[in-house]
Amino acid sequence: MLRWKDIIYYAKYSNPEPSYRIEKTESEWRRVLTPTQYAVLREKGTEPPYRNAYCRSYEPGTYTCAACGQVLFNATEKYHAISGWPSFTQPASRGAIRYAFDDSHHMQRIEALCNVCGSHLGHVFHDGPEPAGLRYCINSVSLKKLEDEPEAP
Repeated sequence: MLRWKDIIYYAKYSNPEPSYRIEKTESEWRRVLTPTQYAVLREKGTEPPYRNAYCRSYEPGTYTCAACGQVLFNATEKYHAISGWPSFTQPASRGAIRYAFDDSHHMQRIEALCNVCGSHLGHVFHDGPEPAGLRYCINSVSLKKLEDEPEAP
């Protein structure tokens, strides 16, 4: 389980190494992403609160990076944070997310990025539920939800 001190350590010193990396030119990203996805994932934008695909969705499944398909979050870690964006308490794995300090918009935050392709996902805060107290506030447009396969009888 990741805690706030882990997030600060990663942002300050070194993020976990992903098992592989995906690198594309910006023109390649423009070809594979919608304009809205490009604005959020590659230009660090933010989609409007509450009017997004996964804000009020709590069905079982796995959330992947919309740009590269890397598994980022499990629906079991999703909760209703009343923030306007999907919120998660933990990533799917320790190395799924890369963390960076973000001083934009006159705020000090920790940016959450896909650790495989470097796409902007959202931010992580230390005001989430116990036991870890983390809230990953993620743009819906940066995610793709994979439905869980039904179990065979």
